[in-house]
Amino acid sequence: MSFSIAIVGRPNVGKSTLFNRLAGRKLALVDDTPGVTRDRRPGEAKLIDLSFRMIDTAGLEEKAPDTLEGRMREQTELAIDEADVALFVVDAKEGITPADETLARLLRKRGKPVVLVANKAEARGADLMDAYRLGFGEPCPISAEHGEGMLDLRDAIVEAVGEFVAFPDEDDGFDEAVTDVDVYDDDFDEDYEGEIEPDIDTSKPLRIAVVGRPNAGKSTLINEYLGEDRLLTGPEAGITRDSISVEWEWNDRKIKMFDTAGMRKRAKVQEKLEKLSVADALRAIRFAEVVVIVLDATIPFEKQDLHIADMVVREGRALVIAFNKWDLVEDRQATLKYLHEETTRLLPQVRGILAVPISGRLGNGLDKLMQAVIETHRTWNKRIPTARLNRWLNMTTAQHPPPAVSGRRLKLKYMTQIKSRPPGFMVSCTRPDALPTSYTRYLTNKMREDFDMPAVPIRITYRSGDNPFENRKRKRS
Repeated sequence: MSFSIAIVGRPNVGKSTLFNRLAGRKLALVDDTPGVTRDRRPGEAKLIDLSFRMIDTAGLEEKAPDTLEGRMREQTELAIDEADVALFVVDAKEGITPADETLARLLRKRGKPVVLVANKAEARGADLMDAYRLGFGEPCPISAEHGEGMLDLRDAIVEAVGEFVAFPDEDDGFDEAVTDVDVYDDDFDEDYEGEIEPDIDTSKPLRIAVVGRPNAGKSTLINEYLGEDRLLTGPEAGITRDSISVEWEWNDRKIKMFDTAGMRKRAKVQEKLEKLSVADALRAIRFAEVVVIVLDATIPFEKQDLHIADMVVREGRALVIAFNKWDLVEDRQATLKYLHEETTRLLPQVRGILAVPISGRLGNGLDKLMQAVIETHRTWNKRIPTARLNRWLNMTTAQHPPPAVSGRRLKLKYMTQIKSRPPGFMVSCTRPDALPTSYTRYLTNKMREDFDMPAVPIRITYRSGDNPFENRKRKRS
């Protein structure tokens, strides 16, 4: 991107609505409640023929620095310093308020180019003349909700940054879409018995979502990785509302990490805004490759923690557990043994899951956690050759044959891997509907043990029919 823009203004003037309009999709949470946005959210914008980077910010409020609002103000000031231009959004329907004048003084001190945007200009009784007293020239009337005035906004931005910056010669473009499913060609590995290296594109960032209950320390953990106070933190529970993505590198590996809102029990989620925050966190889980669930080591494995873990597994994501606040644990050796035993007992669907004790506040154990993430991601991408799978299937069914149903023995004919991310397998058998789920669990646990596939969901499906490899061999002979 050639330049960056910070969208600033007092609470509830439509900053996040404008952010979503420029992004072309609903990335930021929008609600009538003032102060929905708390962290600064980056994004890529497209406006007519302009492409630039933008930053959504929290509404500016005059509060003490040690309060939540004061920490939000600090995040807004950092966004202004980071950007090349500030889009100063005011409410044309309500007119200019003392908070707008305070922000105007702050922008003048920063010395950045400012584009004054009068949002909600389509409303009856909207007054644009009042905005002139802010000292930033003619306001640009728009309606972020309805998409009106976007051409005028484009012209105002070009005038503020200059045509040379707005239209550079090079065009970086946008990232290509990511395909989550790899479908294998049976012909490729029909007779291959060696190891197949996981197909991992290291040129693209590894997408990691950090989830957990409120106040588990998710934002603090990410800030420690970044080495800066990038995300808003504090003693208050439920500070994070949007799912904010940050990019950095760990051991020369690109990482894109998503901070998510804390997820409480569904029965306790009553307000519309909290429901939107949880829905945003669920989207981050679906977009991620690896999910780190952060548990409070002093009160681990509450029912909600197990519900979140089960939800991640059902989505097919790779899962790693981080026992945070380890610095508050007294008898660490006994506690660690207990936690590992409980992990095995309570999460049998992802047997062998990697659980790492950390302290996000002190930065202890973060390298071990990231190593666990990389290892689990590699397993999540694992491929097993068809020849090796069928040799394993023959030995496994010989050791423990499928049960007989109505006096007829079930027969598993052949097996092949049809996808990865997570690993998915197809087994051809007689009467697949009659195969009990207990036998599927047996096959899944044996696969984890024999092929070294812990901690990731394994999907096994069945179908009836002849072995196509048998037909090929007959034709060849």
